[in-house]
Amino acid sequence: MAGGYTVPMSGIRVVVTGATGNVGTSVVEALGDDDRVESIRGLARRSAEWSHPRLRLSTIDLGDAAKPVAARLDDLLAGADVVIHLAWLFQPTRDPELTWRTNVLGSIRVFEAAVRSGVKSVVYASSVGAYSPGPQDTRVDETWPTHGWPGAAYTREKAYLERFLDGFERAHPDLRVVRLRPGFIFKRESASEQRRLFAGPLLPGALVHPAILPVVPDLPGLRFQALHSSDVADAYRRAALSDVRGAFNVAAEPVVDARSLGELFGAKPIPMPAWPVRAAVAAAWRLHAVPATPGLFDAVLRLPLMDCSRARTELDWAPRFTALEALSEFLTGLRERAGMATAPLAPSVRGGRLHELLTGVGSRP
Repeated sequence: MAGGYTVPMSGIRVVVTGATGNVGTSVVEALGDDDRVESIRGLARRSAEWSHPRLRLSTIDLGDAAKPVAARLDDLLAGADVVIHLAWLFQPTRDPELTWRTNVLGSIRVFEAAVRSGVKSVVYASSVGAYSPGPQDTRVDETWPTHGWPGAAYTREKAYLERFLDGFERAHPDLRVVRLRPGFIFKRESASEQRRLFAGPLLPGALVHPAILPVVPDLPGLRFQALHSSDVADAYRRAALSDVRGAFNVAAEPVVDARSLGELFGAKPIPMPAWPVRAAVAAAWRLHAVPATPGLFDAVLRLPLMDCSRARTELDWAPRFTALEALSEFLTGLRERAGMATAPLAPSVRGGRLHELLTGVGSRP
């Protein structure tokens, strides 16, 4: 029991925004395997060939502020018990106004529509990126400040929504709100999408093969947490179908650093300062060779390490894959150009990598 709301034992109707992405497809599959779930309404910007027996997919652009879109969102959420809000637009990084409209204002539209539609629970995809810079020799729990890193749109947007939800929860105490803050999320089928989003068209697949890279840079601050998409999906399922509230850190062990990356690639870690790599990223960004901004590089090197005890205790959650297994599966997907039959996870875009270059890397959704 939480705030006067009891989770139904069966017949639960769930809406999943961002249902065709890396995490969304895994969440749909996790919910579909749970007998308590009666139906899954998926929302996405574009239609998909991929589906699931319990999934009904509807297309909607959350970044569209038009009144008919808001009314349609109300209709799509009507009758739902839980909304799992995953939708997020990583690109175009060169148009932060567009990502703000979609990610921040679009998320607020979902939260407000949930209240208008009588939804009882919202599970929101926050991120380790929402956290303020923190220690990497100890673990922080969910009370660590969530002010993000000011130099990257992604971290600014995640931090802003944390502040919005603080007030939103106080204004709507009968709405159960859960915030999951996962580390980096990988699976084989997400590899091509994540290559497009962060590395760009110039990354050769052969380069990520073990034994090809002789060294990996050991940069100050290069320590991060990761997990498999199916494991974070299980955490979302548990959060959606329980009566918990508040924030939960979710990540697998071990912490990924230069040493573990070296073991993964069969390469030798070489200590070096961050500035040469940062300068290379900045130069590639200016030349439209990579979509990831130098500000995002700065943010990654400042992420705190998370303590995931609360998820393990209150959600009874434990990952099936180690962080390195998830990362290894992702690297295999890069080499094999893996994907799924959805627009975000497509193995390639029309026109291939040349089209990515000609349309401006990081300039288009």
